[in-house]
Amino acid sequence: MVKKKFKVKSGLIYILFLFIFLSPIKITTTLIASAQEKDQSELRPSPTRLELSLEECLLKALRNNLSLKAEMITPQIADKNVTLATEKFMPSLNFNYNKQSTETASYSFLDASDMVVTKQNDYTVQLTQNIPIGGTLTASLNSYVSDSNRNFQTINPRYGSTLRLNFSQSLLRDFGLKYGRRDIIIAGYSQEISEENFQKTLEETIYNVELAYWNLVYARENLKVRQQSLKLAQELLEKNKIEIEAGTLPPIELLTAESEVSTRQADILEAEALVKNYEDQLKMVINLGAEMEDAKKVQIIPVDSPSVEKREISYEEAMDIALQKRPDLEAIRTELKSREFNFSYAKNQLMPNLQFTLGYWSPGISGDQLLYKDDNPMSGVIIGKIPGKKSDALKDAFNFKYKNWSIGLVLTLPLSNVITRANYAQAKLNLEQSRLKLKNQQLQLDLEIANAVRAVETNYQRALAYRTARELAEQKLTAEEEKFKVGMSTNYLVLQYQRDLANAQTMELKALIDYNVSLANLDRVMGAGRDRQQIYVMDQD
Repeated sequence: MVKKKFKVKSGLIYILFLFIFLSPIKITTTLIASAQEKDQSELRPSPTRLELSLEECLLKALRNNLSLKAEMITPQIADKNVTLATEKFMPSLNFNYNKQSTETASYSFLDASDMVVTKQNDYTVQLTQNIPIGGTLTASLNSYVSDSNRNFQTINPRYGSTLRLNFSQSLLRDFGLKYGRRDIIIAGYSQEISEENFQKTLEETIYNVELAYWNLVYARENLKVRQQSLKLAQELLEKNKIEIEAGTLPPIELLTAESEVSTRQADILEAEALVKNYEDQLKMVINLGAEMEDAKKVQIIPVDSPSVEKREISYEEAMDIALQKRPDLEAIRTELKSREFNFSYAKNQLMPNLQFTLGYWSPGISGDQLLYKDDNPMSGVIIGKIPGKKSDALKDAFNFKYKNWSIGLVLTLPLSNVITRANYAQAKLNLEQSRLKLKNQQLQLDLEIANAVRAVETNYQRALAYRTARELAEQKLTAEEEKFKVGMSTNYLVLQYQRDLANAQTMELKALIDYNVSLANLDRVMGAGRDRQQIYVMDQD
């Protein structure tokens, strides 16, 4: 079977995910980093501040994310099902021993004087092998020892051995390599589906980490904007107080500045709550608590900045990538193959059961030869015996001293096959359902790709537009502050332009974050997030 591993490579850090599927997922994780990793089972004291890059968050999620770990188990379970299915073709060895003693009344003095006593020991060894094309091969050796008090016997006790070779093969129903290995094929399809579902979970995890990371970046930068806006309002308030004391500004202007300060303080409270919310979301996605005690007290500081580089990709190109890489699409295709196979099998079961049988057996017999007076067993007088050996019977059997064979055909026609026809109808409906699901998924994919490509282009243009808006807002505020210094403007206008600048900065930041999130979402709907983050599957011998 094929063993696979996941490898994560970004910058100077390499992660090896060895998913040895035994066929094909059994998961071990090896981390290779510039600094030696400590045992993750030991909880370390948490720092107050923890600076993390997006790459580091991805590595932590791959190690600790519980959804990913849970999904890792499913392919392992499927792998065990494949192993169980292959046991059908493992040879089985059967041993049987039977000892019996029988006593029956004698109905004739010729049989025995009082009662007939027979003692017999039977030994059987049987080797059975199922053949993938739908046949069964059996080799057996039966030996017995029989001792009786019956009269007129010439051999007693009697030793017998029979070597048998039997072959049975289906010629219609269940004939062929495909149907003979049905359980293995179905288990293999289930395993492939579970692997694709794991890949889908991996894609979702990568996207969720990026979404949480960029949302936290936005929240922290938004908080800085709000703090800067509050600082400007407070500076203006202090200037107003000085001018009011100097008598150059009416006291009513003080109320406007104080009201704006209070409003911006409320904005900061809302921005701080947003930071906490997105921080908790990122901690949950990367499961920071698995590495640090008191993870809730840790403040995560993102160190990466959102990209402003334009990414050119057409709808056609994105669709081609998605058709090749989308795990859920591949899972449905595999499910369709499984349903097609089940339909073919159900159709095969409608055929009559015709069995070809072939047998060959070789008996052997030995024992103690009884010598009667005048060589006449009817005299009933035993004058001696010639001892026999058990091994003589075995030698005759294995040397094929007595050759016997049989060949035959057995045809079984059911009087009613209602259940079989119901299974056939059900398999046909399941196949049609899978075909519709595949078509529906392709239609859904078309919509997702179109929306994702459009979102990337739109958000990039929004980022450029809001950058211009922010630059203009800065120029307008600067101009209004110069006018205010010479008495040609009012507190209200300056505060309004300050608010406009803060809003423009926030909108520019939001558009930039949306652009990066839309890039991550485009990779998710294409199934290319693993490639972009260089998390991929490699064959391993």
